[in-house]
Amino acid sequence: MARPVLHDSALRSRLLDVTAELVDREGPARVALRQIAAAAGTSTTAVYSLFGGKSELLSAVIDGGFASFGDAQRAAADGGLRALGIAYREWALAHPALYRLMFGGALASYAECAADPETADRSIEPLRRSIAEGQADGSMKQAPLEDVAAVIWAQVHGLVSLELAGIAPPEADWDAAYNAGLDAVSRAWAP
Repeated sequence: MARPVLHDSALRSRLLDVTAELVDREGPARVALRQIAAAAGTSTTAVYSLFGGKSELLSAVIDGGFASFGDAQRAAADGGLRALGIAYREWALAHPALYRLMFGGALASYAECAADPETADRSIEPLRRSIAEGQADGSMKQAPLEDVAAVIWAQVHGLVSLELAGIAPPEADWDAAYNAGLDAVSRAWAP
């Protein structure tokens, strides 16, 4: 008779979510597996069984973040560059702790914790494809694709990062600022 499944995908997801929140709030060095397990309503045995250890758990958090972010980008890809920019912000605002961990560098100094380069790279493939299509149909300036992608990504990333950090006057209208930023991107790369 087969053994019952003790650690299912729901528990795995819960552990990833709890880990992102705790590490974002307290930093990777200050969060213990016991604390993560307790917050997820399970034991450290489940963490070891599902992930292997703390470094693997943190890497899984980042990989899961890039996979989810990539899914959101792919879902918006048919709408073009502006839709990708809107999806970027919507995903970040829906997952602020995860966004900060993916892009904020808190885990970069933590030993043996890194995103899978292929997963991270796949997440921006919709941006590259949109740029290539725009250049092919003449709606975007010709320039090296990777340079254009880096500049566009930096612009939307900067706006979203500032919004999440709360770096603006209290009366700032982030919707308007972000839309103005997307308009500026469009103008900058128009032929």
